Amino acid sequence: MIFDNVQTAPPDAILGLTEAFNADTNPAKVNLSVGVYQDAEGKTPILETVREAEKHLLQSESSKSYRPIPGDAAYTRAVQELIFDDPSLADSGRLVTAHTPGGTGALRVAGDLLSRIHGQVTIHVSDPTWANHDAVFRAAGLTTATYPYYNAAAFGLDFDAMIAALEKIPAGDVVVLHACCHNPTGADPTPEQWEQIARTVAERQLVPLVDFAYQGFAEGLEPDALGVRTLARHVPEMLVASSFSKNFGLYNERTGALSIVAATPAAADAVFSQLKTVIRANYSNPPAHGGSIVTTILGDDGLRRQWEQEVAAMRDRINGIRQTFARALDERGVNLSPKGNDFITRQNGMFSFSGLSRDQVERLRREDSIYIVGSGRINVAGMNEQNVPVICDAIRKVTGS
Repeated sequence: MIFDNVQTAPPDAILGLTEAFNADTNPAKVNLSVGVYQDAEGKTPILETVREAEKHLLQSESSKSYRPIPGDAAYTRAVQELIFDDPSLADSGRLVTAHTPGGTGALRVAGDLLSRIHGQVTIHVSDPTWANHDAVFRAAGLTTATYPYYNAAAFGLDFDAMIAALEKIPAGDVVVLHACCHNPTGADPTPEQWEQIARTVAERQLVPLVDFAYQGFAEGLEPDALGVRTLARHVPEMLVASSFSKNFGLYNERTGALSIVAATPAAADAVFSQLKTVIRANYSNPPAHGGSIVTTILGDDGLRRQWEQEVAAMRDRINGIRQTFARALDERGVNLSPKGNDFITRQNGMFSFSGLSRDQVERLRREDSIYIVGSGRINVAGMNEQNVPVICDAIRKVTGS
């Protein structure tokens, strides 16, 4: 029997914690592990613009037929405009985009494509990076390596070490860069640093693969795209895996895209043909509903303005709760870094790389039903005015402050 000797796989480092959280009977339990936005009431809301778009689709949709392999042209064009905001690039024939099942689907399709056309290329990810990057790329047959990114002692970007490492990567290798809201650290390059990154990548003839999962959650929709746009000015080729899970709240619709910039229109056409072949052998066609929601909202001036306001409101709540969290730690005499807790408010996006040890994280889960990823990454968006005091009291206990 082929299944008799199958060994049980370990639980996912992040989603496995949610399974444990759901099984926890403590009524005061808090889930700060999975990267899902929550409002002040602890709920993951449906955006009002999404509701309006769905009402429109309910009335206007006339078919449930398959979408094209790369998705609808209106959706892919909307993605290109949101990310690159460069009509000349979109019209040049060098930019192609495919609708994928979420950002993770985009990364896997990118991995499969690179494996097919680029052989046994090495793909370099930041240290640390999103826990699933390595698994996704290895499953696609790629070899993974790391480059230094975060200075744990300084609670910030180790930029000099990063550049020094990029300068040693062989030409033709792929480098994964986080566009904004670096996961798990929340430490992002400055505009000036993005310029140097782009120049280094171009000079070394590296291929950037940008993971763009949080547009709008750092400083705004436009400034958060600066890294991608800076790279696009410097490099002839790049890939961008983007997601609408966070900024549209479309977590369970699995709505994302893979965009590819090639050096010439002919190269773009050839790559696009291979991309469609990869998709066909995987999921064949993208799911329609989430893409239709995004296309409807971005194609309507009124809904677009309202959606931008909703994104700003989510960003403001995250930044506000960061300040609340840091202040509550200060009030309890808890310093997560030798220089205090200001690093929490300097980090971008949903996550805070807290500096808590694995033993401390385990105690928080075991003693207080507070669930945090083993690396110490905290989903700040899972905090609210009610649970911050509980969380900080528990942190004070496990840190011995």
